[in-house]
Amino acid sequence: MAFFMKTMITNQVKNLGFGGGSEEKKEEGGTSDPAAAQGMTREEYEEYQKQMIEEKMERDAAFTQKKAERACLRVHLREKYRLPKSEMDENQIQMAGDDVDLPEDLRKMVDEDQEEEEDKDSILGQLQNLQNMDLDTIKEKAQATFTEIKQTAEQKCSVM
Repeated sequence: MAFFMKTMITNQVKNLGFGGGSEEKKEEGGTSDPAAAQGMTREEYEEYQKQMIEEKMERDAAFTQKKAERACLRVHLREKYRLPKSEMDENQIQMAGDDVDLPEDLRKMVDEDQEEEEDKDSILGQLQNLQNMDLDTIKEKAQATFTEIKQTAEQKCSVM
């Protein structure tokens, strides 16, 4: 097992371009078969390689899907707050196959936010807002607005 780990590490270092592969060839007598270098038969090595490639493809697909979900979220937020669109986000969504949606928990949060905003924007929401406000606060705001309008009118009109 230790030899296998040393061989794996040596191969990784060699693949990175740091050298270190010459010692291995001297120890093994100069075999150039990668399966033998790994201590496996040819069939085991090919199966191992297939498995590694499949796992990498699955990881890449999951990573691409996550990137696309994040891009979808950013696109949604840009639409919500009327910000400029990003081509990079749209490209990421297209790379994932255009079948990307927000994750379920984020979808629920967005829906709740939209309902709250709709409630606030409606007339009933405004009335509830007035009920929650203190009557003194309303009087102060009205007085400040009246005073501001009066001052503006006095500055613009010399007759007053």
